[in-house]
Amino acid sequence: MKLRIRDMREDRDLSQKTIAGLLECDQSLYSKYERGERDIPLHLVCKLADFYKTSVDYLLGRTDEPGPYPPARPR
Repeated sequence: MKLRIRDMREDRDLSQKTIAGLLECDQSLYSKYERGERDIPLHLVCKLADFYKTSVDYLLGRTDEPGPYPPARPR
């Protein structure tokens, strides 16, 4: 699966170190997430989607629509 996390980071001129700090992990681990050498945990994908104001599906390459989903309605 081709993640878009590298493209999103580079489009904003952010370093791997900056995003690793946001995710509270080492830069080397984040680099492995970008290269697909390690699976990125779902909670970190959610954190990145919130940070980039997009959807998890967009980051995972499941849709080409970059906009976020509307908030869920309370039940």
